[in-house]
Amino acid sequence: MADSVAVASSRRVRVLLVDDQEMIGQAVRKMLEADENIDFCYCQDPSKAISTANEFEPTVILQDLVMPEIDGMMLVKFYRANPKTKDIPLIVLSSKEEAQTKAQAFALGANDYIVKLPDELELLARIRYHSRGYISMLERNEAYELMAAELREAEEYVRELLPEPVAEGEITADWRFIPSSGLGGDAFGYHDIDDRYFALYLLDVCGHGVGAALLSISAMNVVRSGALPGVDFKNPSEVLEGLNDAFPMERQSGKFFSIWYGVYDRQTRKLVFSSGGHPPSILYNGLSGMSELKTPGLFIGCMEGMIYQQQSVVLEEGAVLYLFSDGIFELTSPDNVQLPFCDFTASLGRDSDLDEVVGQAREYQGAQEFEDDYSLVRLVFK
Repeated sequence: MADSVAVASSRRVRVLLVDDQEMIGQAVRKMLEADENIDFCYCQDPSKAISTANEFEPTVILQDLVMPEIDGMMLVKFYRANPKTKDIPLIVLSSKEEAQTKAQAFALGANDYIVKLPDELELLARIRYHSRGYISMLERNEAYELMAAELREAEEYVRELLPEPVAEGEITADWRFIPSSGLGGDAFGYHDIDDRYFALYLLDVCGHGVGAALLSISAMNVVRSGALPGVDFKNPSEVLEGLNDAFPMERQSGKFFSIWYGVYDRQTRKLVFSSGGHPPSILYNGLSGMSELKTPGLFIGCMEGMIYQQQSVVLEEGAVLYLFSDGIFELTSPDNVQLPFCDFTASLGRDSDLDEVVGQAREYQGAQEFEDDYSLVRLVFK
């Protein structure tokens, strides 16, 4: 990002004057030639103004109003309709100080109005002022584009680390992961600890951006590899306590995360789980209907020495379990009404189509993009 900003900051002030009177062109050139940091281009033919601006890429345009063939006001409209010149500061030059003309020029998109020819100091001051603002906008745009590229790269990296859906076998799994425009810190996974035990988890780092994504990746890799010395990864509460000790927010730029972690025993069909600051998982188990699986506990990294609790449930044949982050239900409608959690859980049936669930969320908020990462995992225990 620093390199991009450095390139943007090296831009010179570039002035394009469009005026049919050569005398005005020579006068403005003389005013500007003393400043070595200003590049000047003069266009006498108004019919070539747009093409000249596209090629010269000025940081400010001086546009005369009274010209043959093409009216200056019309050119103001053309500049604002042209993608390459729509944001370039536009200073209108006029021979008259008329309020009505000024109002029309500003209404069409002019940034400034000068009665020609102004004093040299005044002209230079206005040119520098408008050019600084335009160059700063270009710097911000370049920085934003670079940040967006970094977010896309981080998103792809996170997606590559997520497990493949499982369509066949004793445990099947399917999921939807839709990063927000700012990329949050969601990550999830499931894997065999050994032939008997199966781990499943979903975590959500606070905040957005590359920093949140990096922390989620680090925590996910620790869980996936079992890389916490002295921690039994078949014991969910012990895993959360180990993560809490390994990722204190003081060493993570103030970031912390929530997590739901469970371990399924294939022999006893018992699911043991623990959560820290995370939304409950939703379970459909036999004929008992829907239940929420959650234990009390603070976010991971918030307080040293936290003790986490765990609970268990026996899964009947065909049990369906949903894991998700809060971005999936903390939705706001166009009229600023937040989706009730009970309405969200009602959309998660035993056989819900995940794409339909995503579609309902988008329909509720009236937008395609989500403000937070949208992570939804469904596991079926056959």
